Amino acid sequence: MTTAEIRSSFLDFFEEHGCKKFPSSSLVPDDPSLLLANAGMNQFKQYYLGTKTLKEGIGATSCQKCLRTNDIDAIGLDGRHLSFFEMLGNFAFGGYSKRQACEWAFDYIVNHLHLPQDRLYFTVFEDDDDCAEIWESLGVAKDHISRLGEEDNFWAAGPTGPCGPCSEIYFDQGEEVGCGSPTCAPGCDCDRFLEFWNLVFTQFDRQEDGTLVDLPHQNVDTGMGLERMAAIMQHKSSNYDGDLMHSLIEVGERLSGKKYGEDPAADVSLRIIADHSRAVSFMIGDGILPSNEGRGYVLRRLLRRAVFHGRLLGIEEAFLCDYVAEVTRLMGDVYPELVDNSALIQGTVRAEEARFSSVIETGRLYLEQELDKLGEGETLSGHVAFTLHDTYGFPVDLTREIALNAGHDIDQAAFDADMEAQRTRARAAGATDSDAWSQVDVWTALSDSVDATEFCGYEESELRGCTVLSIVRDGESVLRAETGDKVEVVLDRTPFYAEMGGEVGDTGELSGIEFRMEVENTVSHDGLIAHEGAIKGGFVRVGDIVTAEVDDRRRELIRRNHTATHLLDAALKKVLGDHVHQAGSLVAPDRLRFDFTHFEALSQAQIAQVEDLVNQQIFLALPVTTQLMSLEDAKASGAVALFGEKYGEEVRVVRAGEGPQPFSAELCGGLHASNTSELGIFKITSESSIGSAARRIEAVTSLGALSFVNSRLDALDAAAAALKSRPASVAGAVDDMLAHERDLKAKLKRALSGAGANAAVDALAAALQCDGYKAVVARMDGRDAHDLRGVWDTLREQAKGPIACFLVSQSDEGKTSLLAAGTKEAVAAGFDAGALVKAVTSAFGGRGGGKPAMAQGGLPGPAVIVQALDAVRERLTQEQ
Repeated sequence: MTTAEIRSSFLDFFEEHGCKKFPSSSLVPDDPSLLLANAGMNQFKQYYLGTKTLKEGIGATSCQKCLRTNDIDAIGLDGRHLSFFEMLGNFAFGGYSKRQACEWAFDYIVNHLHLPQDRLYFTVFEDDDDCAEIWESLGVAKDHISRLGEEDNFWAAGPTGPCGPCSEIYFDQGEEVGCGSPTCAPGCDCDRFLEFWNLVFTQFDRQEDGTLVDLPHQNVDTGMGLERMAAIMQHKSSNYDGDLMHSLIEVGERLSGKKYGEDPAADVSLRIIADHSRAVSFMIGDGILPSNEGRGYVLRRLLRRAVFHGRLLGIEEAFLCDYVAEVTRLMGDVYPELVDNSALIQGTVRAEEARFSSVIETGRLYLEQELDKLGEGETLSGHVAFTLHDTYGFPVDLTREIALNAGHDIDQAAFDADMEAQRTRARAAGATDSDAWSQVDVWTALSDSVDATEFCGYEESELRGCTVLSIVRDGESVLRAETGDKVEVVLDRTPFYAEMGGEVGDTGELSGIEFRMEVENTVSHDGLIAHEGAIKGGFVRVGDIVTAEVDDRRRELIRRNHTATHLLDAALKKVLGDHVHQAGSLVAPDRLRFDFTHFEALSQAQIAQVEDLVNQQIFLALPVTTQLMSLEDAKASGAVALFGEKYGEEVRVVRAGEGPQPFSAELCGGLHASNTSELGIFKITSESSIGSAARRIEAVTSLGALSFVNSRLDALDAAAAALKSRPASVAGAVDDMLAHERDLKAKLKRALSGAGANAAVDALAAALQCDGYKAVVARMDGRDAHDLRGVWDTLREQAKGPIACFLVSQSDEGKTSLLAAGTKEAVAAGFDAGALVKAVTSAFGGRGGGKPAMAQGGLPGPAVIVQALDAVRERLTQEQ
């Protein structure tokens, strides 16, 4: 069977059994906790949680495209690891049982795929007798069923929550591909036993105390690796030998002239490119683009690794688009996004490959020269690895790979130190892209050939007749861009303020006869003001005449918040002292952030004083004026300059207030309100530490302040309604409620401790006398696990020597909890709480565990409590 036939056969089989067929979800998952889709169950998470329900079918089935890169260094070295793979699965959200899932899997494997039963092996969780019995009832021989522990055959969503046992199905590929060990069995690291199907039975809810409680309904989550099954069905021992992957390897053979199977080193490269080209095609097809963080970083790493291995094969020209075309041919009918986005995929791959190819050979030459200097087994300097990364754009992963192939490791610690130093410099310069060297080259070249942009935004928010001087797309200067392109457009003059000095860049629109562009941000590159955004219609060319229109409403809010930072700075100096200096800021339309030097947290009184002082200036309706003057004159006038900031000979001074001593006077090139009254009101929303002797204030003005106040009033009204009080009386009502709660807790504590103490005294009187300690074995209903620990505390206090206990309780909610505990003297005498709980829960169908000094668990119901207590008494008595 071909890969396509297996995929279709699997989906048809489970659809015929009542499972609704779902298309694969995107590699970009809806789940914010996941970077990339890595399992078939990702898109069904809401169904498992119960927030969504199936409208048809008893379950679901899908073929999910997945991507995992946690073991990227192993890809290509063996026949199992892939970054991109397809996972066939069937899923139940209570619609069908564990037995049905096993029966269907067995039926499909044996009667539809016709795999020989004597070569099938099954693993189950060590305590999962049900699953073992199911496989035996289907005809699986006992010696083909193995029991593995929690690490291998138990799935959990986390420390607490849904979890359950797994059962894996393996295919014996034969002794000839194995390790030769007589103990070789499923779970061995060799290639003999190939796991191809995993069935997860999510049937428990793990509590914080470790107790496993049955879920209201059992869920099923299965996954069968398509590439692995294709290799099995086509009598191959490697994922790369299946029809689909081998077709991609053949592309590499054609391009490189290498023959797969003749040279182990070449085989590794052929496998890596075949794998990575699929991953790259699907990632871009789902809208992921190369970048230096998150998903974009994963994409860039895979793409560059593929290009590098192409060079190792001797492929000198651009080649990845040939692979992309083959991936689309092979899989485009099943995944139409490959066809629909083919132009995007091809263009992105072509541009990224060209960017990397332009530096890879230079970097390799430099690296090989450095490696030649090393003696046998010596470590490559981390500084060399950083130079390769920073100067040549050479990924450290490839540096490590080349070095290791030559018998050398790299000094990772030194590389990391250099990287951190670079990040610090980049943050100071406003750079965020670790590929900034290529970006700088573009803007340096443009600044040499294009005049600086004239900023006209102090007076204007709309400007007609602006000329397009340059267009930058994907870090390269281009002459034309069209609908859908993300670009940076430079004009000869503009009303758009570029992000600077903490003030965010303007947004708005560029438009012309032939195009419309939404400006999402405005930045400056050495005097060239770049309008960043997406072209929404038409096209634009260098030389075109356009209209630049700022989002004036957003700008006005920014102006007000910027003026507020000046008022805040002056107010802080007046309240705290002249040691206050601005240490950073953010001026956005909805809020402002102001960092400043100060040695301790502000008191509530100081915060109120600062806030009142700023609001006084707002209510005084002070005029805000600007004046250009020399730097010397500005400083002589008392205008505040930012500490450490470098200024030109001519500066802009912004004053709030009139006369020789205005309330505020600062050197600033940003946008401001014309009068303080425009701010409306100023409200501090938070004050916090950001480091040694540095504080941060966040605040709002104008519409932001109105929104903040309204939200607080809404919360107050809601609290008043809940307390059945007037808003003005909420504080008193809360005090009364807290006092009442404290009284109730005190009464409850006295009642519980008294009852617990009485019960503990009675139980202690009936304690068993064991060798070296007393043991209380008792039933104490109406208590939860926490209450049982309280009883144990009372027992320890009341006992006059070494003491241990085994307590069982049926709570008011019907939950059966148990606790075993012993003092250190009792443990030294031989008491083991963990072993005792495990023995009891295993015997009576419960769950639990712990350490010798304390263990907890639960039993399936009250019916077995008496038997469990008798068993514990007998066990402790027999140990004497």
